[in-house]
Amino acid sequence: MEKFVMSHEFSHPPAGGHISITPTILYFGTPVALVTTLNPDRTPNISPMSSAWALSDRVVLGMSRTSMGRENAVRERELVVNFPSSDLWPRVEAIARATGRVSVPPHKAKIGYEFEPDKFARSGFTPQISETVQPPRIAECPIQFEAEVVAVHEPGADWPAGPEGRFQIIETKVTRVHAHRAIVIPGTSHIDTGKWSPLRYVFRHYFGTGPDLGRTFKSET
Repeated sequence: MEKFVMSHEFSHPPAGGHISITPTILYFGTPVALVTTLNPDRTPNISPMSSAWALSDRVVLGMSRTSMGRENAVRERELVVNFPSSDLWPRVEAIARATGRVSVPPHKAKIGYEFEPDKFARSGFTPQISETVQPPRIAECPIQFEAEVVAVHEPGADWPAGPEGRFQIIETKVTRVHAHRAIVIPGTSHIDTGKWSPLRYVFRHYFGTGPDLGRTFKSET
């Protein structure tokens, strides 16, 4: 019988030990993003999410159709993607049940969501003026991407609508990147990865990052 061996550096499951499972969500481990947008009355909204990925100057966001942040982004065509550090997770969780929609969607009300007109106050975050878009940045977030919406994509036809409704894929072009000087290598535009600990969302649990294991051949630092 093979034994499951643990070490301080790595742990590998025994070969052939995989089973088929049906998880309710597929958040395998992605950075948490706080998307700031403007509501119709010009007040700011914060949408915590983790369905985001980047390629070149594009950041693509997956947002539920019932999300006020999605509605704002599609209407206003601009937003800010703020990336909190791992120590900020309590503030993120403070607005996890909050929605900017006055009429809370039934499927959200059922699990405890409630209308919150001022998510900055509720979370303790501080709004910071943006330079290329109207929605504010979040001052406490070490990395902030100002962006404009360039396209809105629909999911494949086989996506089941379900109680939460269909989502949309929001394609954005980054217009300005802000990074706190404490995590930037002096004299460069490179992030000091040893000082930047992004908050990650792993199967609905919050995690920080571990030690640097190495670098790809494309790394410039």
